Amino acid sequence: MALRNIVHIDPKKCNGCGLCVTACAEGAIALVDGKARLVSDTYCDGLGVCLGHCPQGAITIEQRQAAEFDAEAVSRHRAQPAAAPVAADTTTSPTGHAACPQGSFVCPGARTLSLAAPAAPTAPTAQTAQTEPPHPQSGPADGGPGQRSQLGQWPVQLHLVNPQAPYFQNAELLLTADCVALAMGDFHARLLRGRAVAIGCPKLDDRGAYIDKLAQIITLNSLRRLLVVHMEVPCCGGLLQIARQAIAQAGVELPCEDMTISLTGDIIKTETIRL
Repeated sequence: MALRNIVHIDPKKCNGCGLCVTACAEGAIALVDGKARLVSDTYCDGLGVCLGHCPQGAITIEQRQAAEFDAEAVSRHRAQPAAAPVAADTTTSPTGHAACPQGSFVCPGARTLSLAAPAAPTAPTAQTAQTEPPHPQSGPADGGPGQRSQLGQWPVQLHLVNPQAPYFQNAELLLTADCVALAMGDFHARLLRGRAVAIGCPKLDDRGAYIDKLAQIITLNSLRRLLVVHMEVPCCGGLLQIARQAIAQAGVELPCEDMTISLTGDIIKTETIRL
């Protein structure tokens, strides 16, 4: 036992929405009798990523005597089949659409999946470099009917990804603003192929939660490299600051490259970042 920070859930405020369950990468929270409960002190790292996902303000961080956080126990816990729902019921959202089952251990939208994506590209030869069309507007479109997706994982949103997902281990991570894929016509072939990915909006989303989640990914996995890609608009540059703070929080050395994309999908500049 040790005096440390740990999650506290107020059952009087909890409405059983389950958003904290899917937000907790360690699986430390489950719904029991329609209320969120801490499964085990050893599964809770005390970082509080779940706080920003509770619409009722039912979750706080308290300092108390608790068992130490055990990353190996978390790995065993997450490797187990999903637990059967406890007092589960299905609700509808305010728009009338069916919501996730209240008692589900993992929301289907956040279920960790490794997809059968093509292998990472090899270095171009002199011949292929000569025949490759210029990027991007001066040559033919990269995509077309039947063009295969290069996505190798699910989910992709930084809030939803599990830091212990197998596709992060020894990976090259693409941290990209979500608008990049819409602006860049050859995004899949040029940037996504062969990389793990996490997307987010540095302007509209919770930067603190992003920093914590990215720091966990960096800490738990031996990433080879981090590629940060954002749009040219000033607010989007906050994604690089998120990466800087996450790497500092993780306390590791990680090669990092920053890429800026124009509104028309061109690569404006790419530079190595010293962190």
